[in-house]
Amino acid sequence: MVAINKFVKNFGWPRIIIGCFLLSLFIVAPFFGVGIDTSFNDVFVRFGMSAIMVLSMVPMIQSGCGLNFGIPVGLVAGMLGAVTSIEFGLTGIAGILFAFLVGLIAAALFGLLYGLLLNRVKGDEMIIATYVGYSFVFFMNMMWLILPYRNPTSVQGFKGEGLRATISIEDFWIHKISDFLKIQFTENFIFPTGMLLFFAFMSFLVWGFFKTKTGTAITAVGSNPDYARAAGINIDKMRVISVILSTMIASVGIIVYQQSFGFVQMYNSPLSFVFPSVAAVLLGGASVNKASILNVVIGTFLFQGILTMTPSVINSAINIDVSEIIRIIVSNGMIVYALTRKAR
Repeated sequence: MVAINKFVKNFGWPRIIIGCFLLSLFIVAPFFGVGIDTSFNDVFVRFGMSAIMVLSMVPMIQSGCGLNFGIPVGLVAGMLGAVTSIEFGLTGIAGILFAFLVGLIAAALFGLLYGLLLNRVKGDEMIIATYVGYSFVFFMNMMWLILPYRNPTSVQGFKGEGLRATISIEDFWIHKISDFLKIQFTENFIFPTGMLLFFAFMSFLVWGFFKTKTGTAITAVGSNPDYARAAGINIDKMRVISVILSTMIASVGIIVYQQSFGFVQMYNSPLSFVFPSVAAVLLGGASVNKASILNVVIGTFLFQGILTMTPSVINSAINIDVSEIIRIIVSNGMIVYALTRKAR
């Protein structure tokens, strides 16, 4: 009994309940004509597509900047890298590496400005980050129409200027990461080895960074700013570094998502990743001031598993589409749950 209580306390009731619900969906799926291999394929693919964006939450949480509701800043930087790569007609690995490079440079600049702003609103970071994310997306909606992109794949055909709402990357670098060392277990289950290895690589970089002197200082700032200040740590500088790092990781994450999805979605699309990314890291056990890579892995798998399995299983059982309802309950519910807990 003691061991059970300890497990419940450490793992948390939300994760236990959602984990059991997800397990039950896998169990009953065959009874409603849903193939297990198809289900596993969809869950792992969606995990690989979203995990790096969820990983981008970790640095800002660790530095005490709170949940990064301003993640669209980094996503827009990645979109900028993607459309620039397409503009030059780059294909294959060269194309996606160039997209990463441009995205990282843009994310570093955007992240610097974003971090400087958050330093001026300490205590209200999450509120201001939300405004920043939405405002930046709407500002870029205008910029996408006037930036001098001319590649026929990207621009709107009737005017020859202004970017399309959806840009295909089929002729450029689609699945260049997803198909790397992929393993086909069955006709419907292809294990996305490339995306998972890339996520593991990014996780290793983040883990290694937080073992450095700067990473340790960022953690100290988030855990106990008074102690960090007494130790001679420049708190504002560490916070800015964490924001830049989060923004750069997010830019990489959206490019990985795009190469798997097959399209670059423009304009308001970054806003659709805000609450799912925040909810996933919280579902994994993170709080508003503490997060780990394990939280990212657990949370992303549970969240994407629910989003993947709910439509196929429950819709087949009751013939009613409740997937959006489940997504709203899980994402918003986890955010409210986290914000009402005491800081650990």
